[in-house]
Amino acid sequence: MKSSMPQPLSLADFDISPERGFLPSDPCETLPDCPTLNHLGHEMPKLLSTRQVRQFIDEQPSLLPSIPSSWREDEYRAAMRILSFAGHAYVLETPGQPALKLPSQLARPWYEIARKLGRPPVLSYASYALDNWRRLDGTKPIQLDNIVLLQNFLGGLDEEWFVVVHIQIERQAGIGLEGLLRAINGAAEEKDDEVLLGLQALASAQTAMRDTLLRMKERCDPYVYYTRVRPYIHGWKNNPSLPNGLIYDNVEAYAQQPQQFRGETGAQSSIVPCLDAGLGIHHAPDPLTVYLQEMREYMPPQHRAFLQALESQTDSNGRAILSGYVHDRKQRYPELWSAYCACVNLVVKFREIHIGYADSYINRQHQTSTSNPTAVGTGGTPFMTYLQKHLDETKQAIEG
Repeated sequence: MKSSMPQPLSLADFDISPERGFLPSDPCETLPDCPTLNHLGHEMPKLLSTRQVRQFIDEQPSLLPSIPSSWREDEYRAAMRILSFAGHAYVLETPGQPALKLPSQLARPWYEIARKLGRPPVLSYASYALDNWRRLDGTKPIQLDNIVLLQNFLGGLDEEWFVVVHIQIERQAGIGLEGLLRAINGAAEEKDDEVLLGLQALASAQTAMRDTLLRMKERCDPYVYYTRVRPYIHGWKNNPSLPNGLIYDNVEAYAQQPQQFRGETGAQSSIVPCLDAGLGIHHAPDPLTVYLQEMREYMPPQHRAFLQALESQTDSNGRAILSGYVHDRKQRYPELWSAYCACVNLVVKFREIHIGYADSYINRQHQTSTSNPTAVGTGGTPFMTYLQKHLDETKQAIEG
C-alpha cells in the first residue's frame, strides 16, 4: 500500500552524509583570536592532573570576552567543545567534592554558545565525540589508525581509544543510513529491488560497526575507564554528589537557580535510535524510553530532526513503512524478509555487545565514591534492567 509520504528522505537535508554519517567535516582545531580558551584546551590534561583547572579558570577575568558574529558553525562547535570539557573539569576536578557553582567567566559563554547550537550547556556526545577528532594524515580516511582526539581530560591510551572507537562507528554508519533511506524510499514507491539493495547496504555497514565495537577492549581497560575516564563525563542530573544540580553564575536565564543536565553518554548518539525508527523496532514505555526521549535534547538539532523524520515514515495503517512493507511480503518475497531480519539481528548483536560492556566497564567495578556510581550510567539512569528489556524488544521485531 502506498504511503502518503510527500517526498523521499535525503541525508543531505539533515547535514548527514554517506561518507561520514553524523560526523561533520573535519572539526576546527583551534579558535581564532581566543588565546586563553585555546591555552585552556591545550593544557587541560596537565591542569587536571595537578588539580589546577579551577584555580586557572578562577584567575581569568574572561575566557571568551565576546562571541564573534563572524564565526562559522564549526568554530561555534569548537568553542563548545573546549568550554564543555572545561566546565566538567571545573565541576568534577576533585573526586567526591564537586563545585556547586560555575563562575560567570565560564558559565556565560558556555550558555550563549550552547544556545546558538541548540543544545544544553553541558558536555554532550556531540562535543565529546562528533566534534572532537582530527586526522593524522588528511589524505587518508577517517579510521582508527588515522584519527586522534582534539581534546582530552587526562589523556592516555584508554581515554583516547574509548572515544575514537565511537568516532569510527559514526563514520561507518553513514553508508548504512544511506541504505536505510534507500530501503524506506523504495518501500514508499513499492520497489522491491530498491528495498532489498538498501537493506543489504545497511547490513554491510552494521557488520563493520559491530566489528569496530568488538575492538573496544583492545586498548581501553575497564578498570582504567571506570577510574580515570568516566569520572569526568557525569552530569548534574540524578547525580548523588550534586543532588540539586549546578548554579551557572550570572546567567540571566537561570536566575541563580541550580540547573540539572544529564551527563555525556553514547545514548546521545543518533545511530541506534535511527535504526530503531527506520526498522520499526518498538519499545514499550519504561524509564529508559523516557530517558532516551530526553537524550534527543542533547543531539544536534538537525540530527534530532532526522530521527523525527524517520519516525514519521508510516503507511496508511500507521505502521513503520519499511517493516510493514517487508512483513506484508514475508511469504511471497522471502529474500526481502531475510534481508530485513539480518539488519534487526545486527541491532540485537550491537545491543548484546553494549550490555556486556556496560556490565564489565561499570556494573562490576568497585565503587569508591558517590560521584562515580556503578548502579547508574553517566546519564544518571539504572541501566542494566532496561538495556536487557530493549534487547528483548528488538528480537521481538522479527518473531512470529
